[in-house]
Amino acid sequence: MTERKDELAGNLAKVEERIATACAAAGRKREEVALIVVTKTYPASDVRILSELGVRHVAENKDQDAAPKAAECSDLPLAWHFVGQLQTNKVRSVVGYADLVQSVDRSKLVTALSKEAVRAEREVGCLIQVALDAGERERGERGGVAPGGVEELADLIAGAPGLRLDGLMTVAPLTGEYAGRELAAFERLMDLSTDLRRAHPAANMVSAGMSADLEQAVAAGATHVRVGTAVLGVRPRLG
Repeated sequence: MTERKDELAGNLAKVEERIATACAAAGRKREEVALIVVTKTYPASDVRILSELGVRHVAENKDQDAAPKAAECSDLPLAWHFVGQLQTNKVRSVVGYADLVQSVDRSKLVTALSKEAVRAEREVGCLIQVALDAGERERGERGGVAPGGVEELADLIAGAPGLRLDGLMTVAPLTGEYAGRELAAFERLMDLSTDLRRAHPAANMVSAGMSADLEQAVAAGATHVRVGTAVLGVRPRLG
C-alpha cells in the first residue's frame, strides 16, 4: 500500500502544480479553485489513501459502484459528488451519500431528488449540467440541459424542499460549435453563471475541466475542476 500511496502523492503533487500554475497565469488565487478527484472504477482503498493525502472532494458517476464505496468510507471527512447521468430509480440511493449532485438536467430529476432529500432529512446541493452541444435540443449527448433551459430549471431547484442550488457544471463537448474549443466552452459556461447569479446570488459554483483541460477551465474562471486519470492513473479497460 505504501507504493500506491507514493504513486498517488506524486500524481497529486503534479496536478496541484498544474492548478497553481494555471491560477497564477489567470491572475487568480490558488484557493479559488477546488480539486475534485474522480474515483470511479477505483477501490475504496484508493479513496482512503486520497483522504490521508488531504483530498476532501471525491466524485463518482455510477451509483452501483459509488454506494458501497461511500459506505465503506463513511468515516472519512469527504464530500461526495455524483457526476454521472442519474436515472430517477437511483435517486434514493444517491441521496443517501451524495453531498452534491452535479448532473441535474431535467425537472423530473429535481422532483425525485427533492422527494428523497426530504425523506432522508438531508440537504443535497445541485449543479445544473449544461450541454453546450445541445443547440435547441433539450439534452446533450452526454446529458445536460441546453443553455436556454437553465433559468427554468434553476428556479425549480431553488424552490424545491431539501435541495440547494449551488451552480453549474459542464463537460467540454465533443460535437457542435465548441468541439475542440474548451476555453470558449468554459467561457460560455461562465457567462451563463453570471446570468444565473443575478437571480440566485449564492449559486456561484462552476464545475468544469478535467485531466486534459483543467488549465482552460481555470483560465475561464471555474471554481472546481474534476480530475481522475491525472491523479489515479489510466483506468483499466473492462472486459
